[in-house]
Amino acid sequence: MTTLEQTSRGSFAIADALTAAPIGLRFRRPWFPGWRRLVGTAGPGLLIAIGYIDPGNWATDLGGGSRYGYALLSMVFIANLIAMAVQALCVRLAIATGKSLAEYSREAYSRPVVLMLWLSAEIAMVMTDLAELVGGAIALKLLFGWGLIPGVLLMSAGTLVFLVIGRDDWRWLRGLVCGLLLVVAASFVSLLWLAQPVWSEVAAGLLPTPQLVTDPAMLLLGLGIVGATVMPHNLYLHSGLLAPTGRALGRREKQSAIKANVRDSNSSLGFALFINAAILIAAGAAFHARGFTEIADLGEAYALLDPVLGSQIAALLFAVGLLAAGQSSTITGTLAGQMVMEGFLQVRLSPVLRRLLIRLAALGPALAYFMVAGEGDTSRLLILSQVVLSLQLPFAMIPLLHFVSTRKVMGEFVLGRNAKIGSWSLALLILALNAVLIFEMLA
Repeated sequence: MTTLEQTSRGSFAIADALTAAPIGLRFRRPWFPGWRRLVGTAGPGLLIAIGYIDPGNWATDLGGGSRYGYALLSMVFIANLIAMAVQALCVRLAIATGKSLAEYSREAYSRPVVLMLWLSAEIAMVMTDLAELVGGAIALKLLFGWGLIPGVLLMSAGTLVFLVIGRDDWRWLRGLVCGLLLVVAASFVSLLWLAQPVWSEVAAGLLPTPQLVTDPAMLLLGLGIVGATVMPHNLYLHSGLLAPTGRALGRREKQSAIKANVRDSNSSLGFALFINAAILIAAGAAFHARGFTEIADLGEAYALLDPVLGSQIAALLFAVGLLAAGQSSTITGTLAGQMVMEGFLQVRLSPVLRRLLIRLAALGPALAYFMVAGEGDTSRLLILSQVVLSLQLPFAMIPLLHFVSTRKVMGEFVLGRNAKIGSWSLALLILALNAVLIFEMLA
């Protein structure tokens, strides 16, 4: 929090509002003295950051690192900056209006358009959950040798157990996700230590290389890294998490709340940047530096890590990190699904039933795919989920840009002229990159 917020009379009111429970969640508020109370306001950004380190991103970063070493690290950095800008728009909409993107879409558009947007969002939820379930199931297979069908069933059951145990307590869920994030981070810090990358070359990778222009395959993969970054469910989730904050604050307090939550989002996405960069760096040091330049499958990476690094625990660390990333992603994906349903349709089911329906919607396609195609080609299923997500992105991105650019909606918090031009240009760039990503994946 800023010094101004700490010293103003309304500082604790803002701090309380920032910890307001999201839709369907409640917050057990203990009393925190001084800085501990202000630190307790962090949180929504952590749940958003999870969406940027899901198994789909792992596969993209793994392929980039093994094929080109550290050269695409600059694209990971650019992708994270784009993510920060887009999530900041979600913060502005939620705090200024007190409504989520799904809620405001329901009020602004006709019923047929609302139903179309809701259906698009539900498809995106299912595809997001599908990739996360499969990623977690792959991790269980690598760790214990279980089949993917038992793996996705166990991942589904685990998510529901965690959410039921939490009993919709916002602080408990936030702590659980934070703990899983730390497991992922610890896994890759250890992997980096074992892989021993050349840090001078890593630093050079932060600068775009001329090879991006001269090598079409490298450019295509770099664009894929950027295009796979922004996911539709994160726009609904972030705005839904912060809508109660917007409703709780007065006009004067909202500006400070926007700044505070943008900082929360940026710091959490900075953590996601570290994870994605660590995956790419580890792949570059472990595989590219040793001549293994075509590693894009998670199982193949797991099988090669111990032999190429001469370690007994590298593969274990990789699988544990993948399991933690998959489980944490399924939790946030389930929360996003319930916000979409309530925001668009105003359907309020019991939390357990609502989450069970969302989980079954993703579990069905996963089981059907494994039964028909077998368990030997999980990469095709992950690619399919990413293509569908890319196709759904415009249905969330364009309404978000429309709302934050409209004075009637945002009032004094509307984007300025230069910010509008920049935001719409960024949106067009993201949509173009997603088109490139779809082409790459289908090819």
